[in-house]
This record gives sequence, C-alpha cells and structure tokens, in this order.
Amino acid sequence: MTGAGAAQQKRRRPRTCAGCGGEFPKRDLLRIVRRPDGQIAVDPSGKAPGRGAYLCRRLECLEQALKRKQLSRSLKSKVPEDLVASLTTLLQGSGDSDPPEDEGIE
Repeated sequence: MTGAGAAQQKRRRPRTCAGCGGEFPKRDLLRIVRRPDGQIAVDPSGKAPGRGAYLCRRLECLEQALKRKQLSRSLKSKVPEDLVASLTTLLQGSGDSDPPEDEGIE
C-alpha cells in the first residue's frame, strides 16, 4: 500500500567521471559507449544501448582516465587511438577552461 498523495519520482543518481572521480548529474558529463557490436563511440544523446562510461568535459579528465586506464576498465574494452584523438580535439575545442581571475584589470 502506498500513502495517499505520495507521488512516485524517478531516482536521479549522480554519475562518476572516469577521470577525476567527481559525481555530477548525467547531463553535465560526456558519455562514451561500447555498443553491443563492440564499437566504442561518443554518445551525445546519452541513451545509446551498451556499456557506458562518463567523463567531465575537460581535457585533464580525459588525460587522467587514460593514464589510470579507467576508461578501458569501465568499458571493459581497449579504447581505440582514433577515438582518443577525436575526444582530445572535442575537449580542446569546448573552451571550458576557467578564465583568469585578473581578467578585466588594466
């Protein structure tokens, strides 16, 4: 029995970045997926079928995940070099780096 007026809400669990280990909402992270056919790709929708791993949208997190081999471990497969190159390009172009604090001072 459920109480009157008790609305069922979907539980929203934070996802963990494979690089820094921080927990963030799913929409703030980049999903890498190993599809059922074994191909590894970026999943911009976040809904593709397969085994997924999440990364912050920062180049430092990608480098950390590759250094510790956490991305390969999470996907249970070796990450192809061409995907690493495209991820590096994508994250370099995102421009999410912190602005300098003294900006605007003359």
